[in-house]
Amino acid sequence: MIFRQGVGAFCVAVSLSTVSGQTFQRLGSCPDLGCVLPPDQQEFLAGQAFDIRFEVHAPKNGSEAFNDGVPDEKFTATITKDGKQPQNIAPFFKLTEPALEKWTFHWYEDLFAKDAKTPSVVNVASKIYRRVALYEPGTYTVTLKYYSGKATTATWVVRPLATKKKAKNVIFFIGDGMTTNMITAARLLGHKSINGKYQSLLQLDKFPVVGHQMTHSLDTFITDSANSASALYSGHKSTVNAMGVYADSSPDLFDDPKVETIIELLTRIWGSAWGAVSTAFLADATPIALTAHTRSRYAYGPLIDQALHGVTNHSWTKTNGPDAYFGGGAEQFLPGSTSYLGKDYYAEFAKKGYSISLNKTALLAASNKDRALGVFCKSNLPVWLDRNVFPENLDKLNNDPSGAKGAAKDLPGLKEMTLKAIDVLHTRGGKKGFYLMSEAASIDKQMHALDYDRALGDLLELDDTVRATVEKLKALGILDDTLIVVSADHGHGFDVFGSADTKYLGAQKDDRTKRNAVGVYENSGLSQYTVSQPGVSYNTGPHFPQNWDPRYVIAAGMGASPDRRESYAVNKTGPRTPAATIAGRGSSDYYVSPSDNPDGFVVNGTLPTDQAQGVHSLTDVPVYAMGPCQEMFGGTYNNIDVFYKMSACLGLAHGKNVTDGYR
Repeated sequence: MIFRQGVGAFCVAVSLSTVSGQTFQRLGSCPDLGCVLPPDQQEFLAGQAFDIRFEVHAPKNGSEAFNDGVPDEKFTATITKDGKQPQNIAPFFKLTEPALEKWTFHWYEDLFAKDAKTPSVVNVASKIYRRVALYEPGTYTVTLKYYSGKATTATWVVRPLATKKKAKNVIFFIGDGMTTNMITAARLLGHKSINGKYQSLLQLDKFPVVGHQMTHSLDTFITDSANSASALYSGHKSTVNAMGVYADSSPDLFDDPKVETIIELLTRIWGSAWGAVSTAFLADATPIALTAHTRSRYAYGPLIDQALHGVTNHSWTKTNGPDAYFGGGAEQFLPGSTSYLGKDYYAEFAKKGYSISLNKTALLAASNKDRALGVFCKSNLPVWLDRNVFPENLDKLNNDPSGAKGAAKDLPGLKEMTLKAIDVLHTRGGKKGFYLMSEAASIDKQMHALDYDRALGDLLELDDTVRATVEKLKALGILDDTLIVVSADHGHGFDVFGSADTKYLGAQKDDRTKRNAVGVYENSGLSQYTVSQPGVSYNTGPHFPQNWDPRYVIAAGMGASPDRRESYAVNKTGPRTPAATIAGRGSSDYYVSPSDNPDGFVVNGTLPTDQAQGVHSLTDVPVYAMGPCQEMFGGTYNNIDVFYKMSACLGLAHGKNVTDGYR
């Protein structure tokens, strides 16, 4: 519900004005008419590259109307280190003074203005200073002066140096949307208990260090996967939908002030190998944010090009692309309207020496010596539950990664992709080590759809992948050299509150009586998922439920959800669609889906009626760590601290002098 309109009527998300309410924001990092980006309270790794943008706003109308809409084009900016004498920005960074830029954008001050279609118009004067760095730890004060007496200041802190490389490798597992509540629910489904004591545990339960990270974005306390991933990978918060940048007000999605990510630092400083694995499409926020620099996560085609070539404008980092890149999203690789410039990106990757795998068989056979691209379907990979328990649902799909009609059948899971990526990265990284991000994406995607069984199945797949990874690292002899971190980017308001008798619920005729099937406290009983039943066997191995369709199931729910109908039973025919539009009632007005859980009872939603799925929540999310530097990850801290802890362990806070015990 945040709108901005720039040149050419291009609408994009933006951010905060002190005059407006919370729903609509002029520019989230800029409460004044003078904007400093990066804004106040930001932190930096010593030597980390970033851009600086200054904007001066002149609203022509609305509550902030000022100076007849004419921005001050003669603004000045200085930077001061720890109380020393201020210096002008360009000479301080040894840059040529950049040219002045000018543009206009529109925004709505509140819901009344939106309903009336009366946007506020803002004229802007701006300068941007590209690819600078601060090498000395300490406090810096940046001051923008404008309009003959107005000033905006930003205090920046460069963290202490960490020049010694303590971990050769880092593997960062992200359970997208995963909360502690989901982990406890997955444990209940996959592990048997007797008299209140579990007979086996999740691999996550065996990690020596557990912490929690706070997930706020720059200008909202509810985050999305894009800017939360950006915080985890760069140590800098951004706005919703933005990655690797501080969102500005310009009409260009790709010219916003950038900040160097952990991948760009690691390859520049140590020359390490790196890879990304995801059960989502590879252009989705969590995998693509490792290399992305844009305020729009939806620029999928250009972002795949950035992953391969780096940012090719604005004098920013150029890279050689990932060493291992596995997931879905064939749409951005097949030539056509959804690939960058219509190009064949399978061919573009092949030109750079990549092996190309379009199924599990080819992936496992690919050489570990070559850089590897694996794209196994269109869009997101089918979830674990459908691949392993209800495989007949795959027949309904038209997602072949080659572009041919039909379903992708020979599919790897998160475990196969991750273990193959480790083989490639270990071989290619050698003494220089590697960094791998592995994402269980559909924990989040299925929680959005309120399909708790499918979400928890993918969480159990993540845990099984972590378990297999530990064994793999032992076999390779590199477990002691590798920091393993498992966390999430944000959470959902999910929890289990009892059990439900699906047989009784389905037999009742009205909603109120159906609710009597929910058992709470002493009537919640014990998990039936780990109890084998005659004629029910999925052969999915240990650490997974033996029965996904027991009579007595968990009763679970979301704090933020649309209208829906609940029966709590597993949806056997495919992922759930809880809410839908109804003919004649508007294309963005959602009601209980007639086909969803027809035996269930209606639950009124808590979201605006134009929302068809659940949304993210405020909750802190867990961080599990083992290996070198594991002790850094205990306690409660900001999401940006995950980046700084990893960077310290990798010796990336280098100033201008680094040492590496692994060379």
